[in-house]
Amino acid sequence: MTRQDTFDFQTLFLENIPMMDVRAPVEFNQGAFPSSQNIPLLDDEQRKAIGTHYKEEGQDAAIALGLELATPDIRQQRISQWQQFVKTHPEGYLYCFRGGLRSRTTQAWLKEQGIDYPLIKGGYKAMRTYLLQQLDLSAEELPVVILSGLTGSGKTRLLCKTQYKIDLEGLANHRGSAFGGDVTNFQPTQINWENDLSIAALQYRHQYPQAGLLLEDESKRIGRNIVPPAWYQKMQQASVVFLECDLDDRVTIIREDYIASNWPLYQQQYQEQAEEQFSAFVLENLARIKKRLGGVRYKKIDASYRLALQRLFTTGEYDLFDEGIRMLLVEYYDPMYQYQLKEKQLKPLFKGSEAEVLAWVNEHLKAMK
Repeated sequence: MTRQDTFDFQTLFLENIPMMDVRAPVEFNQGAFPSSQNIPLLDDEQRKAIGTHYKEEGQDAAIALGLELATPDIRQQRISQWQQFVKTHPEGYLYCFRGGLRSRTTQAWLKEQGIDYPLIKGGYKAMRTYLLQQLDLSAEELPVVILSGLTGSGKTRLLCKTQYKIDLEGLANHRGSAFGGDVTNFQPTQINWENDLSIAALQYRHQYPQAGLLLEDESKRIGRNIVPPAWYQKMQQASVVFLECDLDDRVTIIREDYIASNWPLYQQQYQEQAEEQFSAFVLENLARIKKRLGGVRYKKIDASYRLALQRLFTTGEYDLFDEGIRMLLVEYYDPMYQYQLKEKQLKPLFKGSEAEVLAWVNEHLKAMK
């Protein structure tokens, strides 16, 4: 039975339906969806040439140029790639920017091979508009509780232990602090970050229709990604639960999460250059907050970290990092966090250890509507 073209965007995103994106790579790289794969009809050069032709001589001339550029070898290459996608994802759909000429051309070429494959009406533009609408709707509808706590208290660790959450830092691929980037330093584009968040929130609303949502306390930026205004406003007004953790444990958590877990990844990624690259990760990120630390304090922590790095590279031991971590917490992060809490003038709904906060969250968030 032939499947019909669709504009059921909700089902596409709720069920993570595979989508074949036939736009040019430059368009795909600017913004796409988690379940989409780019198998373009036109490469970047061809798209640019046809676009110029369209503006100067009209649609018919642009179509004629497109047919001219689609040599038999290029056409066969495209068709073979599309056929493989269709074979792998028989439940999928294809799309271009507006669901127009490129989508219909792809359909027609597949049809010549005996393959009926449906397209998404309105293409990327319509789906992007839908997700932006859903992003604001989710911010409006979802009851939000913020997980707060001093730096290093293990908020992300707790967040991962409950189903009533969206991990903003996970979606942004960044831990949210000056040292938040990972070995790849890769973050999604702002458009992809918004798309991913919108899809996650849409799926959450349908999976837990009566539940509240736990979000980690974040600033407006998570690395290079900006929290959407409606979400940030909602977070600023939300109730708070506070995760308590003593200083020694926080030092250990930061050492484990930022140093011990990262160093092996740098060794694997950079091999002979691992020491140089990991030193840059530690010392350059520290330098980013040099002005806020003040010259004397910065020099003291920088010297401590340089000794710790030397010991790590010589012996494989991480223990010397504790001194610099402790100084950063006590003299910089803790005072800053306490000031922010005072400015917000919020009284936490609940305070406790990881186990206590987790129990409270699982009990109170399951039915907040």
